[in-house]
Amino acid sequence: MRPIVQISLDLTDIKEALATAELARRAGVDWLEAGTPLILAEGLHGVRALRERFPDVPIVADLKTMDGGYLEAEMMAKAGATHVVVMARAHEETLKCVVQAGRDHGVKVMGDNLGCPDMVAGAKLLEDAGCDFVIHHIGYDERRGIAAAGHRMPSPLDQLREVVAAVSVPVQAVGGLTLEQAVRTPEYGAPLVVIGAPLAVDADAFRTADSNLEGTLRLICDRVHGYGEVAVKARR
Repeated sequence: MRPIVQISLDLTDIKEALATAELARRAGVDWLEAGTPLILAEGLHGVRALRERFPDVPIVADLKTMDGGYLEAEMMAKAGATHVVVMARAHEETLKCVVQAGRDHGVKVMGDNLGCPDMVAGAKLLEDAGCDFVIHHIGYDERRGIAAAGHRMPSPLDQLREVVAAVSVPVQAVGGLTLEQAVRTPEYGAPLVVIGAPLAVDADAFRTADSNLEGTLRLICDRVHGYGEVAVKARR
């Protein structure tokens, strides 16, 4: 699989999100993500605005769905999302509902293992439920809380190779990665590289963080796309 660069628009203002998306596309970014802050601030209107501005670009709606799975996925699909996100810790029926909605409405389902006691088992559960992608995710609050307690901050790289080995679908690693770590995730077998808070967006203010973001993203895209194909196992 050719590596993909995705920018997470973890912003709360649609005008800023659209401007950031414009420069990201100029820099070579492949996918746009309506990040959770944007979903909370703008909802379906934000996804519709992204679809109107970028009619042919994949758009991920980071819903972090825990309940009402079919309805949430259906609404985002109709607004223009091509990918929706459901949590592994949702009820198994919710996972089934989101996957069914994905099939019915032609959107891909990304399953997020954030908060799973066993992250590898969580990834397997998501694949077995029918998710098309796995997001291996160490959460914002978790990272900050552990660091504040004086302990080493956990990283998705800690178990990334194990997660990749456990599933057949493409994997994305999210949560506290440096830019250098993020662009190296294809080396671990995870071809979906996401750039968001705190790399492109200030994690506290939820505003664009890098004054030369377009140049930074261009370097990231050149490097990630330069990896060539990343092996992804045939789905079981």
